[in-house]
Amino acid sequence: MATEKPHLNLAVIGHIDHGKSTTVGRLMFETGAVPPHIIENYRKEAESKGKGSFEFAWVMDSLKEERERGITIDIAHKRFDTAKYYFTVVDCPGHRDFVKNMITGASQADAALLIVAAPDGVMEQTKEHVFLSRTLGITQLIVGINKMDAADYSEKRYNEVKEQLSQLLKMVGFKPSEVPFIPMSSFAGVNISKKSPETPWYTGPTVLEALDLLKEPEKPTTLPFRLPIQDVYSISGVGTVPVGRIETGVMKKGMKVAFMPANVNGEVKSIEMHHEEVPEALPGDNVGFNVRGVGKNDIRRGDVCGPVELPPTVAEEFTAQIVVLHHPSAITVGYTPVFHCHTSQIACTFTELVKKLDPRTGQVKEENPTFLKTGDAAIVKIRPTRPMVIEKIKEIPQLGRFAIRDMGATIAAGMCIDIQAKQMR
Repeated sequence: MATEKPHLNLAVIGHIDHGKSTTVGRLMFETGAVPPHIIENYRKEAESKGKGSFEFAWVMDSLKEERERGITIDIAHKRFDTAKYYFTVVDCPGHRDFVKNMITGASQADAALLIVAAPDGVMEQTKEHVFLSRTLGITQLIVGINKMDAADYSEKRYNEVKEQLSQLLKMVGFKPSEVPFIPMSSFAGVNISKKSPETPWYTGPTVLEALDLLKEPEKPTTLPFRLPIQDVYSISGVGTVPVGRIETGVMKKGMKVAFMPANVNGEVKSIEMHHEEVPEALPGDNVGFNVRGVGKNDIRRGDVCGPVELPPTVAEEFTAQIVVLHHPSAITVGYTPVFHCHTSQIACTFTELVKKLDPRTGQVKEENPTFLKTGDAAIVKIRPTRPMVIEKIKEIPQLGRFAIRDMGATIAAGMCIDIQAKQMR
């Protein structure tokens, strides 16, 4: 059996209408993830409907409709393979969905492909997405300067946009010298999988080559062990079996563990993965484990398992940096929405609005603002209404991010920068 290629999550970001879905469609087509005969059918259909300008974005939408009608092409998990990796696209159609997904960690992106249309250059959302991707811990970036066909493949225009972007990237701490800026057209298929004669002045990698130059993220095995509980089962003849995904560190059989904020200890008797017993498990592994000394009703979803000697941190109060994505009015002190952090969902109260930040640079804009509205970035103090595990982003980033939801929508997203811990023992 061929060994599975390493897997990376790729966020495709950028301003609306700059060609994100066309780019995803094109990548999938060029890597053979969408069979050519399917594309051909759409091409014919597009022409018959007078949509002569056959667009990949249209293909992607049509595939989505097909999927809804139950046909078997599954591009739901937009997966495509390059020579070195297989990628899952964390598609970011709506700015807000993207942030919600990124923060809740369901799809923590390992790298971002930023699409900027050459005719338009840097737009508001371009700035926000760059700032956010940095806030969300993305360290690897590829820039596609798209729609070069609409800018007559002008090297001058390419350089202008590259310069604008370099200034922006520097501002948030990316090194432009380490970022490839690729002149491309996902519509015309230029510089996606092969070097194009249209841009003889460009000597860098194609999009697919740049994707293969990304570094594989290291598994956070050296961090303290943390496993947020998804479910707890009681299995007759076995005992209590919590289930969850290891975020950091290594779980070993025989380990003495603490569950927080439940504040109970136990010992890992066995670890099971894919219905097989294993002696140890690593970050990213979904496991069920039998634990001695803990009853089914002692622990629940949202608790976090860690080593007894370095138990998960329970916050009395914490300081966070947030970005308000969407709020119908304003956020003030006393507001108590639900915080989604790892597997816990807990109502938390804003106790202090410390400072407002410029969402494009992260610089301080205002001390002690009276309210926060859509689009604001801020440093705030938060008090959970019941005990909750959260970690500092600098120490255990996987447990330092959260989304804030209210009225059925994601209001804000953020990360924990400091904690006033609750004494548990």
